[in-house]
Amino acid sequence: MKYLKFLILFTLLSFTADKPAYQVFTQKGKAVSYTHALKDIQQADIILFGELHNNPIAHWLELQITKDLYAVKKDQLVLGAEMFEADNQLIVNEYIAGKIAARHLESEAKLWDNYDTDYKPLIDFALANHLPFAATNIPRRYASLVARSGLSALDSLSAEARNWMAPLPVQVDLNLPGYKQMMGMGGGSAGHGSEMNASNIARAQAVKDATMAHFILQHWQPGKTFLHFNGSYHSDRFEGIVWYLNHYKPGLKIVTLSSVEQPEIDKLQDKSADLANFIIAIPSDMTKTY
Repeated sequence: MKYLKFLILFTLLSFTADKPAYQVFTQKGKAVSYTHALKDIQQADIILFGELHNNPIAHWLELQITKDLYAVKKDQLVLGAEMFEADNQLIVNEYIAGKIAARHLESEAKLWDNYDTDYKPLIDFALANHLPFAATNIPRRYASLVARSGLSALDSLSAEARNWMAPLPVQVDLNLPGYKQMMGMGGGSAGHGSEMNASNIARAQAVKDATMAHFILQHWQPGKTFLHFNGSYHSDRFEGIVWYLNHYKPGLKIVTLSSVEQPEIDKLQDKSADLANFIIAIPSDMTKTY
């Protein structure tokens, strides 16, 4: 009896002392295991992993999903990311092919400040396993041009410059909730013209989403699985990149993931329901990569 009481006490202490770093939920808020989610994820044509850019758990899970998908898909897996701009594709290709050293990639590509900790492991996995890695984002100088002057400013660019973005004209639906919310947050100085500035910032977001969708499809073909890494706001609520993927090529099986932070992760907060097919809840006091 004493042993049984000790065993029960030890079991209870083990559970209360457990500190999970994340919990996966379905779109409707049901807690599921990583393994359960992976079974559905690996059936997709295109997977959009919506990350929190400075969250180490999101980045670690990106690498785990990459490894687990590769174990099943092998050379049918294609990787890509928002964090690499399309005009750096040649440099990325040369690195993945082993033609150039890491120092060349790091000095010549426009890498994010958290590249070493958060994205290098993904690129190096592609290098080690000979996987294509797509640089999907529009060059930031062109997104900035749209934010300042509107979509029509892209028409003045050279044909060479337009190779690094979605085909023009880019259709933008500013009534989509995500873009409406962005405009509601304001985009410029108060007073005359601020509404136009806010609209242009939403259009700049849209041209990023359209370009990422465009280059995802450029690198995908039937039978392949494309795993894409992007900020969660680019795919949350099945808008952004998802909207453009469905616009350019209806009928794809797209699975989205979103990362959220909340004080407790045993239950999904109501505001996060319906963000994605799978929502990864992470403790809000998780350490950050920057």
